[in-house]
Amino acid sequence: MNPTPISQRHGRDPVIQHELLIEARDLCVSFDGRQILDHVALEIMRGEIVTLVGLNGSGKTTLVRALLGLLKPDRGTVRRTPGLRIGFSPQRVHRDAILPMTVQRFLTLATPTPRARLQALLDEVGAGRLIDSQIADLSGGEFHRVLLARAIVREPDLLVLDEPLAGVDVASQAELYRLIAHLRERYRCGVLLVSHDLYVVMAATDKVVCLNHHVCCTGHPRSVARDAQFIALFGPHVAETLAVYTHEHDHRHDMSGEPVPLAGSPLSTETARRSREGSVEDS
Repeated sequence: MNPTPISQRHGRDPVIQHELLIEARDLCVSFDGRQILDHVALEIMRGEIVTLVGLNGSGKTTLVRALLGLLKPDRGTVRRTPGLRIGFSPQRVHRDAILPMTVQRFLTLATPTPRARLQALLDEVGAGRLIDSQIADLSGGEFHRVLLARAIVREPDLLVLDEPLAGVDVASQAELYRLIAHLRERYRCGVLLVSHDLYVVMAATDKVVCLNHHVCCTGHPRSVARDAQFIALFGPHVAETLAVYTHEHDHRHDMSGEPVPLAGSPLSTETARRSREGSVEDS
């Protein structure tokens, strides 16, 4: 599929803030009479991290394939800005245990790249020492770093990462998310994450899209975690746990910008106590 252009490209320097990189409208996909995507809409802007969440079989990978042009939808359109460069890290890459292939060779399969450039990319993702290692010998975390290096070879405008934490130990997950945020800043790109790891994702993304064949809800992680359809899909216990990433404002700001405690808030109670103590001292 050849997506329809959105507008003429403005170039990378200076970066156009809030530039629309890719959008899907009214996407429908069916396999063997089963509806996989049902009138799905999605858009990704430059500089934002969008996370696609949903249960197994909800259509996440199908949506990614449609966005990348690897699958033609039955209905709907995918449009992207002309000249859009996409870096893609797939959910699964088979590693043959008996096939000798170094990290350097793996990174040059699709895009011939000088060794010095590859070394710099690997250094950037924290895998510089792996350039001559065998792909089959890498740990899960090491391999995901190599996949990230492969995804940024072309300095993408849009980075698409399908389950980037699959097989990665808990200790490495937060570090990888910090790395993804760094790459967003470094390349001034948009990022589409597909993940089951709700607990880290909800704290590390700008916008969440909850998919269950259709878009159940979308928005800031805090609002999505409170959405009735999200709670129905993942269960109230998950929504309650995710509440650790939310907060309630205990103050507002007056005309001069000074904080004013809201009635009934802990800050308001503390302010009142200090006021009473001050009155006693003055008397």
